[in-house]
Order: sequence, then structure tokens, then C-alpha cells
Amino acid sequence: MYIIDFFSLKNEAKAESNLLNTIKVDEHKITKKETKKMIQVKTLKQENPEIVGWLEIKGTNVNYPVLQGPDNEYYMTHNYKKEKSKNGSIFLSKDYDWNLKCNNLLIYGHNMQNGTMFQDLLKYEDINFYNSHPIINFTTEHDDSEYQIIAVLKSRVYYKSEQNVFRYYYFINPQTEDEFNNFIENAKKESLYNINETAKYGDQLITLSTCSYHVKDGRFVVIGKRST
Repeated sequence: MYIIDFFSLKNEAKAESNLLNTIKVDEHKITKKETKKMIQVKTLKQENPEIVGWLEIKGTNVNYPVLQGPDNEYYMTHNYKKEKSKNGSIFLSKDYDWNLKCNNLLIYGHNMQNGTMFQDLLKYEDINFYNSHPIINFTTEHDDSEYQIIAVLKSRVYYKSEQNVFRYYYFINPQTEDEFNNFIENAKKESLYNINETAKYGDQLITLSTCSYHVKDGRFVVIGKRST
């Protein structure tokens, strides 16, 4: 039964990552302002309005629709069709405010042992992997952007009583420049290796988070800033 589940879940994820290829687009509708992928995302939203975008890291298995629900629980156990699935979905924090320009796309996904969903993020522990995969692509129906990776770190979910720790998962809609700068300073300080690229107040950020087993409640995190 476990072997069947292992391969069925992997095939389910592969089918999901191939979704865009199933959506045909009239080439005459493609422009600089509306790319092919933007049109495909708009089409996908007709199947589920909670599909907010498409995430891809070229050369990896990270190539999936991104969902945003009314809570951060539902898409941990459901796919984009709202069917129960151990893979869950790649999903954006419910607290992300689309009306703010300077904020952080905090996106979660499972670390699946079959190599799907967000497991490939852990490959960024190796600086050589970062050097050959420095870009995150995120596309919505209104925007098609690249994000340059600026930090890679191991973290965990901290107890409320712990002080002077970097709770990256609280940073979504910064209210002040100091709050933004503090996040970047901590991210750079805790990065597994030095990355020259950084971010300044006013930049759009993206943070990808998945489980990691280096400690109890461990997390592996990849942070990027919008470049285009």
C-alpha cells in the first residue's frame, strides 16, 4: 500500500506541474503586458478562483499552481481541485495583502519524500545549487516576474517564550521601513552562505518555506526579491 501511495502521489504531483501545458493559448493574444503564462493562470482560475498564481524554479520539480484560502490549513491537505491529497498544495499565506506594494509573498509547501512539491528547496543547502538556480518565477494573471534569491536558511517554529529569535513566518505585510530592514538584516545574517544580492525597502519579496528535519519543527527557507 505504501509503494502504491508513493507512486500515485508522485504521479499526481507530476500531472499538476504539467497543468499549464494542457492550456492552449491563442498566440495572437500574447503581448508584453500579458504573457502566455499570465493567460494560462487566468484560465486556471476559472476552475478554482483560489488559484492566485504559478510558481516555478527552472531546473527543479518546483512548478505548481499557488493557492490562497481563507485559512492556512485547508490546502495542506487538498489539491487545487479541492480534492483530499497528502501532497496538499503550494499555498500563499491567508494574511498576504494584495493591495500593498512592499510586502512578502509567504508561500508554503510540503517536503515530500517522493521529490515533489517543495522537497527540491532543500537542495539550496549547497551553494553550487544556488549558483545554478538563483531565480524564482512567480506569475499571476496580472504579473509575470522573476525573483532573485537573496538568502537561504534553516530555521524552526519557535516557542512564544523564546526571545531574540528570527520568526520569519510573521513577516508578511510590513508596516514600516524599519520592520522591512530588520527582516532583511536577519535573513542575511542567518543565511547558510553569503549571497551578494540583497533587498531595500520598497522591494517586493517572496519567501518559500517547507519542513526540514535538522531540528524539531524545523523549517527550510528560501527568500528572494523581485527583479522584473
